[in-house]
Amino acid sequence: MTAPPVPPVPAASAAPASPQHPSAEVRFAGELARLRESDDGHRPPGWSLSLDAARRFIVGDEKRDISRKFVGDSALVDRALITLATSRGLMLVGEPGTAKSLLSELIAAAVCGESTLTVQGGAATTEDQIKYSWNYALLVSEGPSPRSLVPAPMLRGMREGRIVRFEEITRCPLEVQDCMLSLLSERALAIPELAGPEGMVFAAEGFNVIATANTRDRGVNEMSAALKRRFNFETVFPIADPATELDLVEQEANALLRRSGVEIPAPRDVLEVLVTAFRELRTGGTEAEQGSGSIDRLSTVMSTAEAVSVAHAVGLRGWYLRGEAGTPADIVECLAGTAAKDDAEDLARLRRYLEQRVPRKKGKQWQALHRARHLLPDR
Repeated sequence: MTAPPVPPVPAASAAPASPQHPSAEVRFAGELARLRESDDGHRPPGWSLSLDAARRFIVGDEKRDISRKFVGDSALVDRALITLATSRGLMLVGEPGTAKSLLSELIAAAVCGESTLTVQGGAATTEDQIKYSWNYALLVSEGPSPRSLVPAPMLRGMREGRIVRFEEITRCPLEVQDCMLSLLSERALAIPELAGPEGMVFAAEGFNVIATANTRDRGVNEMSAALKRRFNFETVFPIADPATELDLVEQEANALLRRSGVEIPAPRDVLEVLVTAFRELRTGGTEAEQGSGSIDRLSTVMSTAEAVSVAHAVGLRGWYLRGEAGTPADIVECLAGTAAKDDAEDLARLRRYLEQRVPRKKGKQWQALHRARHLLPDR
């Protein structure tokens, strides 16, 4: 028997593929251009915008049609920008999913027009990934030279006078963290393999570092006191107002759904159920109930960012499986993967919430959520 013919592989499109997550300076290029054109404020050395214009880019300005991108304390943004205009780095700490990385990306885009000089911290991060490495083929054939040098984000940021973002710095080993000491204090990077003036790079105006660390990982590799002294610490808190959080989840989820080819927005009443459930499972109940033990808090992260991710998945399930908007039944299906990450007991806590707490709530979407509780898997 002959094998069935293999269908031809379609030719690749000549048009470049769209990035899944364009950088902030690409997403908001029009707003940055308008701010630069009208910016007559005083600019710190090396900055592409004045401090006032950078602030308006992040917190929004309706008069100039600048959207609000960070839903949080505006005073925190002010303090962060002032820190970056000094000789100290900025350390953003807080619970996972509180938009620390988003804030650092927005600040970098506003201050220097580029947010992609990023070091992702982790157990496998090395000094080479932070400072520089070598093209070993050229190194063997020519020896150490500027041509064989491969600059990492920190070297590029110092040369070009740009902001470098260091994500999850406390996940790096201590000896890797401490390679930042001289960079932040002396604002200079030595390259001992190169002779003469090329062996020392001095930071250009505008260079600084924004680092992030989530409070659940602090202590994994606690920063040394010497490194802490070179940063100003700012805490990013979860969104306090339920209506503000709902608006943010709706905005971000619908933007993700549009990029995923979904033609209908997520229903607001379904998102309201999702956001309320996240807030209650995160805090242990409503504001009046917190501390009363009425709801078992989940040990896993039930952040705003996680709520956006679940809302996105709910919309995808509804559209691609049934050709309609997501429903509370989709919420139950998608919550299972969120709740069963860190602790097996979280799934049991979620089941108790669906069986005991949800029936007390009014509204057809809450009733639908309760009827769909059987979709939660047994593990």
